[in-house]
Amino acid sequence: MQKLQIDFSHQAIYNSREDSYLKFQLNQQTGAVLSITHTQEAIVVPVTSVTAIPNMPACILGLMNWRSHIIWVVDLPKMFNLECLDHRLRQYNIIVIQIKSMILGLVVQEIKGTTKFSSDDIGSPIGQVASSLVPYLCGCVVQQEEILLVLDAAHILESGIIRID
Repeated sequence: MQKLQIDFSHQAIYNSREDSYLKFQLNQQTGAVLSITHTQEAIVVPVTSVTAIPNMPACILGLMNWRSHIIWVVDLPKMFNLECLDHRLRQYNIIVIQIKSMILGLVVQEIKGTTKFSSDDIGSPIGQVASSLVPYLCGCVVQQEEILLVLDAAHILESGIIRID
């Protein structure tokens, strides 16, 4: 089994002109980034480590144990109404995000690594992407001839779709 683990919890990245982001593929067609600020870890886990919970929205895959915390795991492409991940997967690529005490695991197609760009490079997503995605975005950035969605971790965590109290 391939083991990928990127830990951001104790990493301090300082650069006055550029911010660091975790780069990944939501699905075959859609690249995205999340600020390292709210990204705790990028891991690959077996599908069996996520326990399905009945009567939940389709995008919620279930619960898993992460560093002695029980966290919800969400199929991010499905939440965004994009082409879904292959359901025959044997493992999930999960990005763990945290803001204050709220922690969530986001399943994506592929984790690519880190990238940097200036906040000045982030453009408006309006007219670039489906309007249903706009509430979850800080904007879009063009990098190496591809448009990357710049996701807003706070808006994903606060989404009505995954709000579980």
